[in-house]
Amino acid sequence: MYCHIAVNAPLGKGVLTYEQIDESLAIGDLVEVPLGRRKAKGCVVGTKIDFDSLDEKTKSFKLRPHGNVLGYSFLLNDLDLKLFSWMSDYYHYSMGQLIFDCLPKPLKRPRKVEMEMGQGLPVEHEFNSGQSQVWEKLKAKSFNNFIKEYIHGVTGSGKTLIYTNLILQKIREGKSVLFLIPEINLTPQFIETFKKYLPCKVLSYHSGLSASEKLSRWVTLNDSTEPIFVMGVRSSVFLPIKNLGLVIVDEEHDSSFKQSDRCTYNGRDVAIKKAQLSDCPVILGSATPSLENYAPKSENFYQLKNRVSGHFPKVETISIRDFPEWENPSWPVHDQAIDEMKKAFEKGEQVLVFVSRLGFASYIQCSGCGHKFIDPETETNLRYFKNRNVLKSSYSEFQMPVPEICPECGNMHLLQKGFGTEKVQEVLQDIFPERAIGRFDRDDIKNFTELNERLDDFSAGKIDVLVGTQMLSKGHNFEKVNLVVVLGIDSQLNFPDFRAMERTYQLLVQVAGRAGRYSKDSKVIIQTMNEESDLFGYVDNPACDKFFESELAVRQVTNFPPVSKTAALFFSSRNRNQVMREILRAKDFLSSVNRVNNLGVQISPPAPVGIEKRAGQFTWTIFLQSKEYKARHLLLQTFSTKFEVSRGVSMKVDVDPYYYL
Repeated sequence: MYCHIAVNAPLGKGVLTYEQIDESLAIGDLVEVPLGRRKAKGCVVGTKIDFDSLDEKTKSFKLRPHGNVLGYSFLLNDLDLKLFSWMSDYYHYSMGQLIFDCLPKPLKRPRKVEMEMGQGLPVEHEFNSGQSQVWEKLKAKSFNNFIKEYIHGVTGSGKTLIYTNLILQKIREGKSVLFLIPEINLTPQFIETFKKYLPCKVLSYHSGLSASEKLSRWVTLNDSTEPIFVMGVRSSVFLPIKNLGLVIVDEEHDSSFKQSDRCTYNGRDVAIKKAQLSDCPVILGSATPSLENYAPKSENFYQLKNRVSGHFPKVETISIRDFPEWENPSWPVHDQAIDEMKKAFEKGEQVLVFVSRLGFASYIQCSGCGHKFIDPETETNLRYFKNRNVLKSSYSEFQMPVPEICPECGNMHLLQKGFGTEKVQEVLQDIFPERAIGRFDRDDIKNFTELNERLDDFSAGKIDVLVGTQMLSKGHNFEKVNLVVVLGIDSQLNFPDFRAMERTYQLLVQVAGRAGRYSKDSKVIIQTMNEESDLFGYVDNPACDKFFESELAVRQVTNFPPVSKTAALFFSSRNRNQVMREILRAKDFLSSVNRVNNLGVQISPPAPVGIEKRAGQFTWTIFLQSKEYKARHLLLQTFSTKFEVSRGVSMKVDVDPYYYL
């Protein structure tokens, strides 16, 4: 007898065949297998396979017996195997590595978690006309099999109420529901809403949990057969939810669904595939759809263009071209923005201030010789954090105490350039000493408990102004916020990437959406040097589809997604010359396969990534564009199986990359 084992190593598909010497071996068991001259961990994905069932190539080898059984099991089912197999093929990543990357670390004694029970209270809100139309159209369809639906609802349009009713319907049918959110900070508000109305057990899953807590939730779900509502971030898609009846992906456009390291999967797309394999419907939702999923003419695409209450905020731009730091003590907050904040305070309202960067200053520079303090690993400017008195890299772990003098010329006058959330908080506290100015970013909030406390304090009115990064932009519902101030958005708009306009639009609409949910008089102030940009007009009318039409027209000309299917290949080495030679060799190989097979894939010239050197590694990339999925897949498949990467060089494939550089 023989067995198939997914080995935790970069080996193409990564599934190898071994002689099965332990008859009790089961799918999901972890084993230690011989791999060349070394040993590696693997997960059993097939057992009791007879010799005749093996392919001819495998039969020609002398198959070695599997090694020690490690005593742990992932308890994989058939659906899990199909999902990981599909991911391995689609993302060109070893199935063994996928299993070990995506599933919780095995522990000897995982404790069983006690799930919270929902209250099952009646839903007190009734549908408005727009919600009713969407609900009736959804109800009219067969909602027992796989179907992909999209709800495009402006901020405050009541998507959550439709979600709630859909979830209730499935729970009453005895089915479980998976609800995906992009970030941990959205958990508190959503979980409290659903606990109130759902008559079932409720479970959350996110990065704030320890390894033991993650495993305990995985084991609990694996042992449970009753309907459960599960809410979590992208990794929740791998949880063993029994009798899955519905998958919902909220804020599907969000880049947080895209894994950046190891296997670069998109949690949204994997969730769609999981729903398909489970033969259950999947709902995608957002106020700012990704261009890949924007389809207003489709019968599966529903739009909510009006808010349940309140009105869309009025968008005003303030030019900062004539707003120099050295002449304005309130810099970087413009006097007009300060005046609007005073008006808000007089009305007993709160204010949100969005800032695109962390820290106090973007960098520190000597006033004498112009010397900048640089991260030696990435050769990028070190960011200044005043509260901790350190200079810290944004792209590595490097940090250092703030020097008192310039190391180049001995000058004691060091200039602080640029700004971040810390700086804005300090400036506003000086301007409004009687007001409580809070901060909401990953530097100030270290864990899930602090996140909850900060949101609770703001909701309770203990904080007058909340200064934060993108963490502020999605999902939060603040009753007394009718003014949002946006600082530093130009850096987002001018980022050298084909998605820059799309990301900036999504961010601004989401941030603006925090204002005016309970008022007819609300405002968004955007400080910019590009006030003539059409983008701000699109933000002023988020119910209008003109932005999507405009951006899609640009993508047609440039052949970027969704017009084309893309992939990026990254090559890294400690030796810059070696990585350059290797990527040129890869380019020649790809071009040859592309030409011989007449695939028509556009292959970009090799180029260094935006931050070429990180952690001692130089990284270069090749970008692929294809009109057809099959052409891209064949090219990548041929490359992955036949191109041998030189020793000292590592290679990573990113299918459907979110960032170009």
